[in-house]
Amino acid sequence: MTVLGIDPGISGAWALLHADGTLAAGDLPVAGGQIDAATFSALIRSTRPVAAFVEAVHAMPKQGVASTFKFGMAHGTIIGALSALQVPTNLVAPTSWKRHFRLDADKEKARALALRLWPAAGCFARKKDHGRAEAALIARFGSEVWGGGR
Repeated sequence: MTVLGIDPGISGAWALLHADGTLAAGDLPVAGGQIDAATFSALIRSTRPVAAFVEAVHAMPKQGVASTFKFGMAHGTIIGALSALQVPTNLVAPTSWKRHFRLDADKEKARALALRLWPAAGCFARKKDHGRAEAALIARFGSEVWGGGR
């Protein structure tokens, strides 16, 4: 049983949490400034997650129109690929999964927690790996709260 967690966006990330507790994570594939749907779909198809947990996103105040559109496109590509591959998908509010782990908006705290939970994963060494850490925590939240086969 493998559960997928996704921190969406052009600079977002994915994480696969396996039943044995091991984890694989990486950055979302991007080509031409957009999510590479074909590469992302191939990843999903090859790993066959039983469920996906995607952070629910919305437009942010003071965010420009172009960046809001780009972010929405990325989110839509992710949801579309998961739907086309018939992966049961749950949208998770950031406040829900962060409260579960007693985290706030500080992304470095999420990365530190992921390093403690998966020290051997090797996915969170760089400061910019906070998206991978958040994706991993979203996958764990989904697995713990909803179960993988929902």
